[in-house]
Amino acid sequence: MTTPDASFEIFCVAPPGLEDVLAGEVRALGFPSPEAVPGGVRFTGGWPDVWRSNLSLRGASRVLARIDSFRVVHLSQLDKRARRVDWASVLRPDVAVKVEASCRGSKIYHAGAASERVARAISETLGAPVREDAALTVRVRIDKNVCTISVDTSGELLHRRGFKAEVNKAPMRETLAALFLSACGFDGQEAVFDPMCGSGTFVIEAAERAAGLLPGRSRNFAFEHLHGFDETAWAAMKSAQPTPPPQTVFIGQDRDEGAIRMSRANAERSGVNEWTRFETGDARALKRPEVEPGLVIVNPPYGARIGNRKALMGLYNALGLGLKKQFSGWRVGLVTSDPALARATRLPFGAPGRPVDHGGLKIRLYQTGSLP
Repeated sequence: MTTPDASFEIFCVAPPGLEDVLAGEVRALGFPSPEAVPGGVRFTGGWPDVWRSNLSLRGASRVLARIDSFRVVHLSQLDKRARRVDWASVLRPDVAVKVEASCRGSKIYHAGAASERVARAISETLGAPVREDAALTVRVRIDKNVCTISVDTSGELLHRRGFKAEVNKAPMRETLAALFLSACGFDGQEAVFDPMCGSGTFVIEAAERAAGLLPGRSRNFAFEHLHGFDETAWAAMKSAQPTPPPQTVFIGQDRDEGAIRMSRANAERSGVNEWTRFETGDARALKRPEVEPGLVIVNPPYGARIGNRKALMGLYNALGLGLKKQFSGWRVGLVTSDPALARATRLPFGAPGRPVDHGGLKIRLYQTGSLP
């Protein structure tokens, strides 16, 4: 149970398959002893760590503050135990909440009944209104008869940073792009080129990271409505020391002129247009940018998005041929749902990464070392 100065478990949600990558980011930002577990990364900290996680983590989908945990085997026990949670140390009586529950492998198996009991406990002990449309969410997870109560401190998912107002079909979330960049070893010090950039997600993510721009710098979070939130400390945290400007450029290309206009507008909103370049061009006829070798990262269409698989095979083959001819010294990261399409590039990929859910598809990251 939390108090204003207590430490508690903080859980950063990651796409399944990329937990280890997010753990590396959490560790690099100086959070204490992060542990990758199924579905995310956990570590112990306090409320300022919650704020900084939301502000700074590029790969997390949301940040949960786990405020209590107890064993429970029937609803009356849950009702009684939920009334003993120190809701007043976390929630405010004037801020509405909603309660969402899940049950797995437990004697309490009805998620709706579980959420109803906890909602009633909050309403009757704290006085906070409980509404389905509330922006603040309490999450109840009953797993093998252990009930964990968390507060979603993020609110809207963390990929909604407020800059990418324009997207194309099947856009990649910023958080997923950030994790794939990290998985490719990107550290902000090298050029990035995306030959099929769409709305510019990979390129803008890379430029933001290189420029030291915090991903949550311009949005609001659910934790701002919790008890004990310190506006002065939060303002100081957001006004971090600026990073020296990037020494390289981040380049996107797409054959669709509308995508290029979209990418430029998104880069300008993100504040990185000074370090990004977007150009019309065909991935079947690549030209090497005049920069030091770095990382090529690309998310081409896959079969579920464009039905003509034969044409896709030709596209991937041409892409691989152009990279081998033009991009000596560059590393390649390619995201696709189909191993046969990755093989069609004839690039020297190592073992693919773990499958990751993206819009209902299982995609993988394929990587090369520096091309000869």
